[in-house]
Amino acid sequence: MNPAHARVLLTGATGGIGQASARALLRAGAAVLLSGRSHERLDALSRRLVTEGFDATRIRWTAADLGHAQDTRALASEATRLCCNVVIHNAGLPAFGRLEQLSDDTLEAVLQTNLLAPMRLTRALLPHLQQLTDAQLIFVGSALGAIGLPGFSVYSAGKFGLRGFAQALRRELQDSTVQVQYLGPRSTDTGFNDPQVQAYNRATGTAQDPPTAVADALLALIRHPVGERFLGFPEKFAARLNGLAPEWLDGSFRRHRESLPPSPSAPTAPPPLLR
Repeated sequence: MNPAHARVLLTGATGGIGQASARALLRAGAAVLLSGRSHERLDALSRRLVTEGFDATRIRWTAADLGHAQDTRALASEATRLCCNVVIHNAGLPAFGRLEQLSDDTLEAVLQTNLLAPMRLTRALLPHLQQLTDAQLIFVGSALGAIGLPGFSVYSAGKFGLRGFAQALRRELQDSTVQVQYLGPRSTDTGFNDPQVQAYNRATGTAQDPPTAVADALLALIRHPVGERFLGFPEKFAARLNGLAPEWLDGSFRRHRESLPPSPSAPTAPPPLLR
């Protein structure tokens, strides 16, 4: 699709990747419906984009908490009213640390935002999208949706699920006018990564891309609707190898294990024997 013909619903619009993507889309001629949870941040972003010279008539925003069914229906209704033909599922929550350190609330929030919310929004939008002559669903996942790393068990669970959902839906809709795509960025230099993750990345030699690299990849997917794309090396190669023979990589992550925050339940040395 020519981006100038795209009317894009972009979730997670106020985050680092979201803001870079909004600018790239507008620069390419697309109209964009920005979505996120905060009215204030969406309004500020919209105003900032206009002051940067982007056409105000191609910028709309609507706040929605996709954990709530009513907000999901309202966002789908607004995207339908504006005849959006591209949906970029970009909203997400991080989760880093040993599994025993993560609370039930964290598990539920991450899986709700990273997996269930895009599934539900997609289901709500499908009747509209299938009536269009050309439509695209793009799921912004992660390289960790194809490579399970120590410290990212819950985050990977959501992204593996999102990738599986996109893959199955792509095959389900193969005879329709709706293209389904998955983008797997590697670590990205945004506020999404807290200081613990930044330290982990430094200790493990994990490279980070600027958010503009992800935005450029999203534009490329709109122009050339391949089903799946990963970013970065060696992440791209590791994703393919892990899909073929995951156990081959099991011994490759010692440094990652050793770079995790210490476990509060880690065994300590036994007390000396009394004599």
